[in-house]
Amino acid sequence: MITRLALVVVVLLSPLAAFAQQEYGRTVALLESLSSRADLKPLKAAIVARDGRTVAEQGYRGHTTTESVNIKSASKSIISSLVGIAIEKKLLEGPDQPIAPILKADLPADPDPRLNQITIGNLLSMQAGLGRLSGPNYGRWVASRNWVRFALEQPFDDEPGGQMLYSTASTHLLSAILTKISGKSTLALAREWLAPVDGFRIGAWERDPQGIYLGGNQMAMTARSLLAFGELYRNGGKTPSGTQVVPADWITQSWQHRTNSRFSGDDYGYGWFSRQIGGEEVHFAWGYGGQMLYIVPSLGMTVVMTSEETGPSARTGYRDALHGVLAEIIAASRPS
Repeated sequence: MITRLALVVVVLLSPLAAFAQQEYGRTVALLESLSSRADLKPLKAAIVARDGRTVAEQGYRGHTTTESVNIKSASKSIISSLVGIAIEKKLLEGPDQPIAPILKADLPADPDPRLNQITIGNLLSMQAGLGRLSGPNYGRWVASRNWVRFALEQPFDDEPGGQMLYSTASTHLLSAILTKISGKSTLALAREWLAPVDGFRIGAWERDPQGIYLGGNQMAMTARSLLAFGELYRNGGKTPSGTQVVPADWITQSWQHRTNSRFSGDDYGYGWFSRQIGGEEVHFAWGYGGQMLYIVPSLGMTVVMTSEETGPSARTGYRDALHGVLAEIIAASRPS
């Protein structure tokens, strides 16, 4: 009886095992083929994981998945995770908490009353209303003597809670807030709170003149480390052993549509973009140059792509090319 049951199980699982092998082969071949594509010349490395298992990984032009890269604005998603954990630990009240009382030491001498309306959630969703300090304004911001104060002194381009005004200053204010309410550096918090995540590690990370780690840029990680972080979110905030690191409801809140990018039209939540790719709903972190962390919940899939950090990825069409690669990976995961 036991032998007969075992045979039935083997027969039922054989098609699944065969398909998994086919998917593995197709994905490996796909990643290998990317090295010859002229539109993907900046690509450094790619990793594809399915249901917690690495299906394929590939380095390009001498690069590897274990080398440290500047993940640029993909680090905004990591800042978001730390905010969610801080709320769970009661260090912060929640997304509706005003930021002015926490940062009162750096408020302008004659503050705009609207500063009192900006909330934690506004910073996370890029809806603070303050003038943008990304793109052409980034240089003068990081050249200032006090990045937090400079950000809070910017004139309002919209009301708090209004349109999305993408600004790295917003996530840097979150880093300053985390530092203030915890008494620890943001790097120390990341190392402590995300320690249960096997394979996760932040290397070099730039700080402002006051020693606050730059929230949302200049963070060094490997592709494998970024994958470990993505897997945490794909798995509802839990490690493979079942340790809840990021609250599950925070992930739901982070992926909820709150505004839209005026540049790409993509949905934006709390530090995460969302859009349809390859017929599936995809949530992704995106850094300058093409540092991508994709999560496809419907397929149990996490994909990382790292790239040269020297050129923009949106204006050149390179980001869209990476979206196209993800669509190909999704297609390879389906039965032929």
